[in-house]
Amino acid sequence: MSVECHGRLFRISVIQWIVWGLLLCGCMSAVAADRLVVYSVNYPLAYFAERIGGGHVEVHFPAPAAVDPAFWMPDADTVAGYQGADLILLNGAGYAKWIERVSLPRRKLVDTSRGLAGSYITVTEGVTHQHGPDGDHAHAGTAFTTWLDFNQAAQQAGEIAAALSRQRPERAAAFNENLQRLQEELLQLDSRMQALAAAQPGLPLLASHPVYQYMARRYGLQLRSVTWEPEVQPDDSSWRELQSMLVRQASHWMLWEGNPRMETRKGLERLGVQTVLFRPAMNRPATGDFMTVMRANIEALTVAFDAPD
Repeated sequence: MSVECHGRLFRISVIQWIVWGLLLCGCMSAVAADRLVVYSVNYPLAYFAERIGGGHVEVHFPAPAAVDPAFWMPDADTVAGYQGADLILLNGAGYAKWIERVSLPRRKLVDTSRGLAGSYITVTEGVTHQHGPDGDHAHAGTAFTTWLDFNQAAQQAGEIAAALSRQRPERAAAFNENLQRLQEELLQLDSRMQALAAAQPGLPLLASHPVYQYMARRYGLQLRSVTWEPEVQPDDSSWRELQSMLVRQASHWMLWEGNPRMETRKGLERLGVQTVLFRPAMNRPATGDFMTVMRANIEALTVAFDAPD
């Protein structure tokens, strides 16, 4: 009799576990279905969306790691992914030229820098060159690395939070709380950069690529750019151009998006120029995230501003 009772209890317990499992799967499916699908044209915006949306968003940034997202052209399947998203995060300022060549639902587009449009920086000259396999391009037009002014980055994050809240008003309080924490961290970066630049006002700096315009403006950096690639050894004319710049004004530090080749580094050292790695983080980093990259950037730049003039 007791065995039979135990058997009944066991059978009831198994049935209960099955029911609970089905209910749990149903709840998880409902939560997954409720998540907003968000596509981004660059990594900083994807990071902001992940921080603000938390578990309520599913964020996609499909650009391959080996290409510059600003000049990348997605294939048809990837474009279809963007078209099927709930929200598409745009950087604005002419970033991601491909969006002008495809049809994207206007109601889903979020121009995160729309509030900055009156203060965009115009680039009047640009040398044609190539990043990876996506063809030649130039940087003439509008400067687009808006997020390297961390105050502007905080404003872009605010646009993302507002867009998420419009889609899920019942989650607005959580989105705004996450936004506040993110903006506090961005403004801490902003304060650190301002204090750093104030240590040696007017310190002449070089940049290997014209991508630091908003950072230079915000923090009062005296910055001149060439158009060199980390993975490409500069030719003789590029070296002559740099030497002419140094004759006009000496500079001992050059900012790089990625680590230059050893031959390039040694050539710069012979001219009295040291390299500083300052990654714009347009792509998702191999390790860490947007904040760890930017904090490392500032630490690297500190060496230049702490050095004797």
